[in-house]
Amino acid sequence: MPRTIPDVDSVALALTDGMLHFELAIAYEVFGADLTHLVDPWYDVTLCGPGPIRAGRFLLEPDAGLDQLPYADTVIVPGWADVDQAPPVELVDAVRAAHEAGARVASLCTGAFVLAAAGLLDGRRATTHWAHTDVLAARHPLVEVDPDVLYVDNGSVLTSAGKAASMDLCLHLVRLDHGPAIANTVARRLVVPPHRAGGQAQFVTAPVPVRDDHPLAELLPWAIERLDRALTVEDLARRANMSSRHLGRHFRAVTGTTPLQWLHNQRIRRAQELLEATGDSVDAIAEAVGMGTATTLRRHFNRTIGVPPDAYRRTFRSARPSTGYRSLRD
Repeated sequence: MPRTIPDVDSVALALTDGMLHFELAIAYEVFGADLTHLVDPWYDVTLCGPGPIRAGRFLLEPDAGLDQLPYADTVIVPGWADVDQAPPVELVDAVRAAHEAGARVASLCTGAFVLAAAGLLDGRRATTHWAHTDVLAARHPLVEVDPDVLYVDNGSVLTSAGKAASMDLCLHLVRLDHGPAIANTVARRLVVPPHRAGGQAQFVTAPVPVRDDHPLAELLPWAIERLDRALTVEDLARRANMSSRHLGRHFRAVTGTTPLQWLHNQRIRRAQELLEATGDSVDAIAEAVGMGTATTLRRHFNRTIGVPPDAYRRTFRSARPSTGYRSLRD
C-alpha cells in the first residue's frame, strides 16, 4: 500500500530556449513520473516557459508561462547551455519572484548562473559544473563558489554540480520531502546510488574502475567491508601488492583523491547511511565506521557534510514540513 500524505508539493520547471535537455529530463523523471504507488499524492509538475522551448534538438510546449513560477512550492532551473551569455531577463525575474514568494529554488548544473543573476546566491555557498566554477566566481564575486561538491543545500536555495550531480540533488529533495526510504526506493528504480560520497573532483578525470583486471577493482570493496578498522595506506598497499607511492598514483588517477581521503569519504558515507537507517548511538556509529569516538565522528562529519550527525539524523529521518498544496493548473 502506498503511503498517503495530506499534501503534495507543486514543482515548476523553469524553462527557456537554450536549456540543457539532460538535466531537464532528470528533473522530470524524478518529479514527473507517476510514483503514487510509493507516495500518494506524488509531486504535481508543471513546465513553465515563454512559449515553445528548444532544449537541444527537442521542442517542448510548456504548460504555463514563467509568470506562474511564484505559485509553485519548488522551482527547478535546469542547466543553461551558453554560460558566455547572460540568461534571459524574464527568466531571471521570474525565478527571483518565485523565491520572494516563498518557493524553494534549485538549480541543476549551469542553472546556477540563472540563480546568481537573480541575486539568490549572493553571500551563499553554491556550486555548478566544475568546468564553469571559475566563470561563476569571476562573474558573481559575492557568491562563495565551491568547485568540489556534488550539491549545496542552503535551505530555500540549492545548487548542484554538473550533469549526473543533478540526480544527486533531485534525490536529495525527495529525501527532504519524503524521507530516506522513499528516496532510496526512487534511486533503485532509476538504477543509481542514493548517495555518492565525496565531491565532483573525483569525476573530473575518470570514474571508479569497473574492469575486473584493474589494480583497485578488488581493493575498494575489500576496504569498504573493513571501515570499522584503522586502515592505513600501508595496509591498502600491502593488500594491493604494490608500493604506497604506486597505490597513491592509482587512487589519484581513478578517484581524483588520495587513499586516505577516499577512506575518509567512505567512512562519512557509511555514517550517513547508519544515521538515516538505524537508531544506533553516535558512539556506536563512530565505532562502526572506524572513527573511534563520537567526538571524532562529530568533528569530521560536521567538517565534511556541514552539519553535526545529530542534526543530519533529525533532517533525514523526518519529512520537510509541508507548505500546502499549490497546483499551477488551478
